[in-house]
Amino acid sequence: MQAIHTPVLQTEVLKVFEGLDDGIFLDCTLGFSGHSKAILKAHEKLRLIACDKDDEALSFSRQNLQEFGSRVRLIKSDFKEILGRLSCDELMQVRGVLADIGVSSLHLDKDERGFSVHSNYLDMRMNQEQSLSAYELVNSYTPAQLEHIFKEFAELKDARVLAEKICIQRAKKPISSAKELAQIIGTQSVNGRRVSKAVLAFQAIRIEVNGELEALKQFLHTCKVLKNCTLAVISFHSLEDALVKNAFKDFARACICDEKALKCECGANHSLGRVLSKKPIVASEAEKRSNSRSSCAKMRSFYFN
Repeated sequence: MQAIHTPVLQTEVLKVFEGLDDGIFLDCTLGFSGHSKAILKAHEKLRLIACDKDDEALSFSRQNLQEFGSRVRLIKSDFKEILGRLSCDELMQVRGVLADIGVSSLHLDKDERGFSVHSNYLDMRMNQEQSLSAYELVNSYTPAQLEHIFKEFAELKDARVLAEKICIQRAKKPISSAKELAQIIGTQSVNGRRVSKAVLAFQAIRIEVNGELEALKQFLHTCKVLKNCTLAVISFHSLEDALVKNAFKDFARACICDEKALKCECGANHSLGRVLSKKPIVASEAEKRSNSRSSCAKMRSFYFN
């Protein structure tokens, strides 16, 4: 397999981690290992621990990172669980953590993975060992459940109508392909947005199938154990970015007293570190032109004391 995935914000990622010397770099979402390879080349003393829950990504990356030999350790794991998979000694040596929580071209470009609106399949599982797929979701969720995910994860105003359309069609016969589902949903743009209604609805289904928002919440919670470490998270959805922004704000908060308290009684010494950039880092115009996937990418970073 040839790497066709261009890692987003690669220059910006290298800049965030440019101060690293030795220790361990943790790539929580390995994918095609583009970010990891760039980090290893830029920092000759760093070791890499990286994880992915996709067997195909791990298989490709073993070959792609072969030149770095014993500096690399790959683990099959969901990113929300990776910090718990490290030994205490390894955890103390982690100096940089990266989570790129978007969907890679490994998933989007393979027809049988069923992520694309043009696919002949309907799957969308990042971990192919899990039971819930887009096929099961689309053909078994209640109208209320479908409405909820379209409203919450895609912000579609006609979520109820869309849910009802799907239920009417599946009553005739199961919806078996992404292509068929896209035709039911419709490909018109929504409220002047550049993406179609089908793309937004597919995004919502993918988020639900893979439990992406809950996984991100769990991951951010586990990051509280990090010390002397820079964390960077790249997200592609406004809800994900909001979770990261609020988590970093909480990490930096010195006072944890109730907001209604008249005065601080906690000692105001609870800050875990500092936010490295108040605004998210986004792709340059040149990158957006060369890699359309980067247009929605936002990176936030935090330093743990």
